Amino acid sequence: METAGALSLQSRTWIIKEKASSSPSTFVRFSQTSVAAKCSGNNAFENLRLKRSSRFSKSKDVTVEISSCYKNAAASAVESESSYASVDESSILKIKSQKVIPYLNGQCIYLVGMMGSGKTTVGKILSEALGYSFFDSDKLVEKAVGGTSVAQIFKDHSESFFRDNESKVLKELSSLHRLVVATGGGAVIRPVNWRYMKQGITVWLDVPLDALAKRIAAVGTDSRPLLHDDSGDPYTKAYMRLTALFEERGEAYTHADVRVCLQSMAARQGNGNASALTPTAIALEALNEIEDFFDEKESGERIA
Repeated sequence: METAGALSLQSRTWIIKEKASSSPSTFVRFSQTSVAAKCSGNNAFENLRLKRSSRFSKSKDVTVEISSCYKNAAASAVESESSYASVDESSILKIKSQKVIPYLNGQCIYLVGMMGSGKTTVGKILSEALGYSFFDSDKLVEKAVGGTSVAQIFKDHSESFFRDNESKVLKELSSLHRLVVATGGGAVIRPVNWRYMKQGITVWLDVPLDALAKRIAAVGTDSRPLLHDDSGDPYTKAYMRLTALFEERGEAYTHADVRVCLQSMAARQGNGNASALTPTAIALEALNEIEDFFDEKESGERIA
């Protein structure tokens, strides 16, 4: 239960600096500092500033500053891994992350998948485990368009306008390292976006459509511009629209380096209920698949 007026606020700033020069060596430095921020309403928000300076022809400095303000309350589930996971899951995740970090060698992780597949939630857990910073590409587009929501951008401009800005954001992020990026559900439809995302490791969160429809119906479609105008009961309209979208995008998702199939995970647990999987368990599966991907890649290179 949350006591009215008894809010504990936490602010943090991640500053990422990357220097690229003619030398093959590159570095990324992270620092965490306190920052004054305001929280309004019941939702967490993120502020982002992307600065680029190219004073010297052979080097560039990129500074990305994120300020996050969260309520320290159980209602915001993504704030705390403990909201989802047992101590055992969290401990195993941390151990696995330490094994995977050398494989990644600073490469970014891009999460792709349908709307509602949990990319943001799982992405935050992965970033915490790996010591990476987290970005939500939709949020960055909103910031770039003056803080307007994705749904409003679709309404005031067009889907094409949104996609153009989405590609610009992914291009910027592709020049950085040590990030986990949750992409929008439709980011996969543009080949140029794959070129940017393939600078890192792409992970497809493959969630059964019925589970997605139940999630979206439970929270509403106000923030889902490709679903909001459909008529009918929430579950049916979400399921039918998601089915149509998956027919358009399904093949594109298969281009990801790694697939995390929640249906297979649920089957291994014996209950077949993908909705019962914790985000931490999904993040752990993603790290297992990433490790397998690199092992197979290394094995193939040795054979070649």
